[in-house]
Amino acid sequence: MQRPYPIFTVTKKAEASLKEGHPWVYGEEVTEVSGEYNNGDIVDVRSAKGTFLGSGYVNDNSKIRVRVISDNANDRFDEAFYERQIRYAVDYRRRVMGEDFSCCRLIFGEADRLPGLTVDRFENVLVVESLCLGTDMRKGVILPALVKYLRSLGERIDAVYERSDAAIRKLEGMEEYKAFYKGEGLRDDLDGHVIITENGIKYDVDYINGQKTGFFLDQKYNRLAVRRIARGMRVLDCFTHTGAFALNAAAGGAEKVTAVDISASAIEQARRNAALNGIGMEYITADVFDLLTELYAKRSREYDFIILDPPAFTKSSSTAKNAYRGYKEINMKAMRLLPRGGYLATCSCSHFMYDDMFRRMLREAAHDAGVTLRQIEARQQAPDHPILPTVRETEYLKFYLFQVV
Repeated sequence: MQRPYPIFTVTKKAEASLKEGHPWVYGEEVTEVSGEYNNGDIVDVRSAKGTFLGSGYVNDNSKIRVRVISDNANDRFDEAFYERQIRYAVDYRRRVMGEDFSCCRLIFGEADRLPGLTVDRFENVLVVESLCLGTDMRKGVILPALVKYLRSLGERIDAVYERSDAAIRKLEGMEEYKAFYKGEGLRDDLDGHVIITENGIKYDVDYINGQKTGFFLDQKYNRLAVRRIARGMRVLDCFTHTGAFALNAAAGGAEKVTAVDISASAIEQARRNAALNGIGMEYITADVFDLLTELYAKRSREYDFIILDPPAFTKSSSTAKNAYRGYKEINMKAMRLLPRGGYLATCSCSHFMYDDMFRRMLREAAHDAGVTLRQIEARQQAPDHPILPTVRETEYLKFYLFQVV
């Protein structure tokens, strides 16, 4: 029986990439199209010799023309297919996250063969971001199936909120969108806040107006790494956002913790989270680059542990060089500011700042600062954000702990 999908024939380069496990086909890699389709439809991808390479969502508006969701020629893309994908994704998180399953990333896009889809669970609320047209067109199947499966496991899910308001949606031919998802047994009258507990610390997550889905779950275990060495230290948490690293340092017995962010609203959020936990901290609303410069000019030795968790300095390969300079500048400033024997936690959440680049930047920053780094730990994102070795884009978070000697 002939498959009912249009056929996209691709270059040898795309064929090799797909056979290696990468799920994207770029526009310039398509050499021939057979059959009619609409954007968002499922198409088959084949080699020049007719070998089946996979099936995926097509979108002529996107640089990524096809996003492969299956390499099995026997798959049929009905409700049962999506139910299987959801079951695989959820069961994996139950296994690897254990007691942290109540607050974790349930769906991580291509890593779960649900391209462009992010689903974060914050206790009884699911927060969804959809950046792929094909996925977006099928959310009426995917989201109810996800809620149904979680409830079948005895998990309480009261609401699903869509945070599909990223500007990149326009490149896929979609409008930006924020609203409660309406479904059976789901509420749409919640206030947009939910209290979660991570590493024993409570946070007020603003999933309607907060950044991304409201809270960054990927640093969960990296924050514990900071907590383990914070006892008795004077900690400066730069780019504090919700105050998560600062609160973990305080919970670890730090002598003093100062949380810094350029955003006044972020500082207020950090204050609220500290109050939730009965933790006292200091707060500074300032540009981190300027603050580190001022502290060094004063020859301050006020802090012996500095945490750098900046937002992504680059979101494309074309701006990676500028980002490299930015990362180097803040790391060099922090290294100069720390006393001998001080500690540095430093991160990058940009995929395009590859790990080898980040490590080279750290070596150069240490050289220019006149210090030597003693590595304590090298870490990545939590396992609910799984990395596929064949899909480099899934590997994005770098986290290093050093002593400055």
